[in-house]
Amino acid sequence: MIAMSVHECAHSWVAYKLGDTTAKYAGRLTLNPLAHIDPLGTVLLPIFIFLITGGRFVFGAAKPVPINYHLLRNPKRDTIWIGLSGPASNFLFAFILSIINNFINPQPILGFVFENLIAINVILGVINLIPIPPLDGSRIVMGILPLDLAYRYAKVEPYGFFILMLLMMLGVFDILIWPVTKLILGWLNISF
Repeated sequence: MIAMSVHECAHSWVAYKLGDTTAKYAGRLTLNPLAHIDPLGTVLLPIFIFLITGGRFVFGAAKPVPINYHLLRNPKRDTIWIGLSGPASNFLFAFILSIINNFINPQPILGFVFENLIAINVILGVINLIPIPPLDGSRIVMGILPLDLAYRYAKVEPYGFFILMLLMMLGVFDILIWPVTKLILGWLNISF
């Protein structure tokens, strides 16, 4: 919930700074997790995935941050910044937590909490960079593509969840996501 709140608040803050007040007025420019909970994506989906994977994997989603692209100063460029802001906030938060963890050398229970929070933030950041709609990586790609291709690419979004589940079942996460995640965690002095 903490990592999710940091992520979604970052999207809201960057959109606000780039001219879109939609998320602010929707109460999403906050670190309060309650503002970002989606009953299906944040509660039921993780429980379902936990059960079907035998507890090996949990995946969920926050309530999407509302963005009015017409209010952005430069919609194509700003879409990239908004997309990058969520994963970047998770990586930055993990880095800050890592510094604190290494500096204070906490007792085992607090160290466990710190290490898991660092890992969750890194995992969330890496997974969200996957360029499959509705993940943030797709927003970055849409901002780079010419408009006609971006519109066609955006049409994949209704199928994005199923594509992600298929990739997970085929082991693509094990091949691509976990090595990158472990590399970043290694840089942060976390063995996971």
